[in-house]
Amino acid sequence: MTDFKKLEDFDFNGKNVLVRVDLNVPVANGTVTDATRIERLAPTMSHIVEQGGKPILLSHFGRPKGQVNKDMSLAIVVPAIQKAFGQPVEFVDTDWNDVSAAKEQIANGAVGTIFVMENTRFHAGEEANDVELAKRMASLGDIYLNDAFSAAHRAHASTEALARELPSGAGRAMEAELSALEAGLGNPKTPVVAIVGGAKVSTKLDLLENLLTKVEGLVIGGGMANTFLHAEGVDVGKSLCEKDLADTARRIYDKSADENCAIILPVDGVVAWHFEANAPHRTYGLEAMDKEGMILDAGEKSIERIKGAIDEAKTVIWNGPLGAFELDPFGHATIEVARYVAERTKQGKLVSVAGGGDTVAALAKAGVVHDFTYVSTAGGAFLEWMEGKPLPGVEALKA
Repeated sequence: MTDFKKLEDFDFNGKNVLVRVDLNVPVANGTVTDATRIERLAPTMSHIVEQGGKPILLSHFGRPKGQVNKDMSLAIVVPAIQKAFGQPVEFVDTDWNDVSAAKEQIANGAVGTIFVMENTRFHAGEEANDVELAKRMASLGDIYLNDAFSAAHRAHASTEALARELPSGAGRAMEAELSALEAGLGNPKTPVVAIVGGAKVSTKLDLLENLLTKVEGLVIGGGMANTFLHAEGVDVGKSLCEKDLADTARRIYDKSADENCAIILPVDGVVAWHFEANAPHRTYGLEAMDKEGMILDAGEKSIERIKGAIDEAKTVIWNGPLGAFELDPFGHATIEVARYVAERTKQGKLVSVAGGGDTVAALAKAGVVHDFTYVSTAGGAFLEWMEGKPLPGVEALKA
């Protein structure tokens, strides 16, 4: 996973540097509301500019489906880029069928300027991984860097084909992500405990199957846990549960024994009778669940059991909440465990890697995003990495 060129392997002086970034950030009322992904690109931009190169940013934004749609123009993120990088920024209103005007604008731009190209998905060839489009992109630059791990699971023209047209490498954000992931599953400190939560087993079958072969302990929480509890004969009442996957859950449980991986399920649950914030609730043991209620969070005994597993671990990787964390007070287990992982990390006893949209939101609610070893802002790419799937945008850098 570390077999790729880094910034230090290139001479950027006088070079046009195409950088695939992820500027697909949340926007409201014409303003970027969360610039985290942009801010993480600053080290790469600074290095290129300091070395005398011109960064040329390539990114998608939204889903324009191969058509020009000015409501999805990347012009809207330029002020946020200017603020994050502290460099002059020029927007390039790119025609992806004929990049000659874009090439001229970049050539006339001053060194130290960052160029933002128009939405790569305004051309149907982007998502089709069209080689001819990649060649037109390549004509704008001398070097290609991928600094968008969050888009690395897509084999698109700007993430895969383009990497094969120019000398290619990883930017600082991509390098940091890959190094963190290597520490999480590639070559981790053992024992490794994975925490996997969320609503449905069906969306994370590949993930569970892969983790069984890589970790010593697997904590399953959220609605997913109900399916496993049902498979074990627990009456989970009206809880979210994929009862048709009981055989699958039992097969995963059996495989865990063969792989010497301990599956850790809740031993009690916080039950409510309405799916809403501050709904009346109480905690039940597994043997006495209310058949009219639904499990919305793990109970205190389950929390202590998870903490015990974390005490034994040297590495924790996390994807998915342990309950309905978005509804107070049913985020209690997620927040308690997150803070415990953060504290062990700060004490130097643990390497902690987390990712996925709901996971990041849950860690933010717990106030511990900056206390984990690494928190990935990549959604699908982080999940596919945990599933053990090759990522086209990373594989292309190895070519």
